Amino acid sequence: MVLNWKYGGLLLGLVFFLAVLLVKPIGVSTQFVILDGIVWDMQNPEIVTQTDEGYTSTNAYLAKSGGKYAKSVANPVNYSFIFVIAMMVGALVSSSLRKGIPKGERMVPAIWKANYGGNVLKRWLVAFAGGFIVLYGARLAGGCTSGHMMSGMMQTAISGYVFAAGAFLAAFPTALYMFKEEG
Repeated sequence: MVLNWKYGGLLLGLVFFLAVLLVKPIGVSTQFVILDGIVWDMQNPEIVTQTDEGYTSTNAYLAKSGGKYAKSVANPVNYSFIFVIAMMVGALVSSSLRKGIPKGERMVPAIWKANYGGNVLKRWLVAFAGGFIVLYGARLAGGCTSGHMMSGMMQTAISGYVFAAGAFLAAFPTALYMFKEEG
């Protein structure tokens, strides 16, 4: 089952609209920091502490915003963290439901195979490195790709449009350079 891109775009827009209307704008990169904090706190329970004023941390990033991030580490069951987990589960379910594409092609698309061979691990490492670079740049700008581009543009924030332009200005030449052979 493959969802037509037009319907997928409309569905994505509706989900973003409902998220902003009912909860808050979507942004997820901070939740990966929260996940790091949860693992860190499991190894060293002194990282996050609760005081009479709220939560704090010996880590400056977790302590900022009045201990909001430290509180999320101590109590991870919240909308944003569940949203990130649901994204990963949704991607797994979506990948599992795709019909008409041979299982091997899901792991290594034809265009990747034409340019770099069929090594799945190599593809995953390159995808991880690319995702890390984008996430690092977005965090340097004070947000994340979904927060800047999708939620930001939906709220007509200039930073959202600037980030989107930068992302596409970098993505097109990178794709042309990386995928010279057609799949």
